[in-house]
Amino acid sequence: MSEENSPEVIAKDRALSSHGKGDSLYNHAARQVKSSVLGLAVVLTLGFSAVELIGGLMSGSLALIGDAGHMATDSASLLFALVANWLAREGADSHHSFGHARIEVLAAFINALVMFLVIGWICYEAVDRLAHPTEVSGASVMLIAAIGMVVNVGVALSLSRDRENVNTRAALVHVMGDLLGSVAAIVSGAVIYFGGPTIVDPILSLLICALVAHAAWGVLKETTPVLLDAVPEGIRYDEVGEVIAKTPGVLSVHDLHVWIMSPGQNAISAHVYIESHRHWPRILNAIRTHVKEHFNIDHVSLQPEWNRGGGASGKVHGCAGACSCTCTTDPQDGQSTKA
Repeated sequence: MSEENSPEVIAKDRALSSHGKGDSLYNHAARQVKSSVLGLAVVLTLGFSAVELIGGLMSGSLALIGDAGHMATDSASLLFALVANWLAREGADSHHSFGHARIEVLAAFINALVMFLVIGWICYEAVDRLAHPTEVSGASVMLIAAIGMVVNVGVALSLSRDRENVNTRAALVHVMGDLLGSVAAIVSGAVIYFGGPTIVDPILSLLICALVAHAAWGVLKETTPVLLDAVPEGIRYDEVGEVIAKTPGVLSVHDLHVWIMSPGQNAISAHVYIESHRHWPRILNAIRTHVKEHFNIDHVSLQPEWNRGGGASGKVHGCAGACSCTCTTDPQDGQSTKA
């Protein structure tokens, strides 16, 4: 075991990243998901994607081949979700002071991008089939798609029990796309079996592509702001500054940052110019209360600053870094110390 991974070093890292009394309850670690659920989903989707691929090639159904490709990517995304959640549960360490929770967000983002690649291929094949119709075995398509629908329903029900985890939701989007693909394949097979035109197969494939693209776009919209440290949706950056600035004892606010650490966990940091360091404990508690009430954010790091003489001019003093400490000033030299 390397020195960085020794129990002593890990315990020290945990202590440094822990929160004190009155701080956020967030521990920078992802919530654990049931590994058995994701593991079973991986096995089922990967196994049946092979069955659908063989059946699609034998029957000539693009809807079935497309659904097989979709299920194969689903299997990979589910495996990615399982590994990402396992890594994200580690919490903060010497190299990742904010923990590993964003690994799940990155995995969900990549899953959505992969879905667009699959959609692009299916659309290309569908357009080619519209121009050059091919024979399709309707009975074989219906049988294989019906079994696939049962598999997808089971996997979707298992994943739907955990809607708080963004990576599991992204995997559920994939599976719901599979489910719709199975339904489309059944309809396509039935129409062809009863003498309808084979062109229905690529048409339904395009319809499913549109539905899955809409869902994948939703995942991208949710994960991209997290990766870009964006201001959380529904929160106005300027309003956060105004709420802090209106706190009694605060003169101004600067170096303000409001961002998403991980889905559902937001944070604020700022430099706060105050009238007197003697009032800092009261000001700090007031800011924490106001931010929690207005924006439901409790992960707040503030650096107080003040003038030595208490007037509008003079040297500005403050804590050396973002903190939540009580600060006092030496009357001889004006230097701040933590109490």
